[in-house]
Amino acid sequence: MRRPRGFTLIEVLVALAVIAITLAAGLQATGALTRAATRQSDQWLAQICAENELTRLRLQRQLPGTGDSQTPCDQGGRVMLVRLSVLPTPNPNFRRVDAVVEADVESNQVRLLSLSTVIGRY
Repeated sequence: MRRPRGFTLIEVLVALAVIAITLAAGLQATGALTRAATRQSDQWLAQICAENELTRLRLQRQLPGTGDSQTPCDQGGRVMLVRLSVLPTPNPNFRRVDAVVEADVESNQVRLLSLSTVIGRY
């Protein structure tokens, strides 16, 4: 009697199923890493925009007036919106400044970063 050689159809199908599941998991992990890298890049660019606006206020060398303003910021080919909110503090020589950076993602404003500081009278 001769012994059959090779794999049965069931063994081949099980091996293909295991490979398909492994590849699908690897694809999901790769997608998650790509999204995380994009998010990190967006937050880094938003940090630059917020710091630029706060530095601009400091370089004016005068106490900023209270109120809200918004400025577009173009960094790394992305246009973001920086919203500044200047609030009074209990000490009249200081102002609290909140900078919120938003990006337009699929027609929705998405908050990327919020940064706060205190600016004093020069």
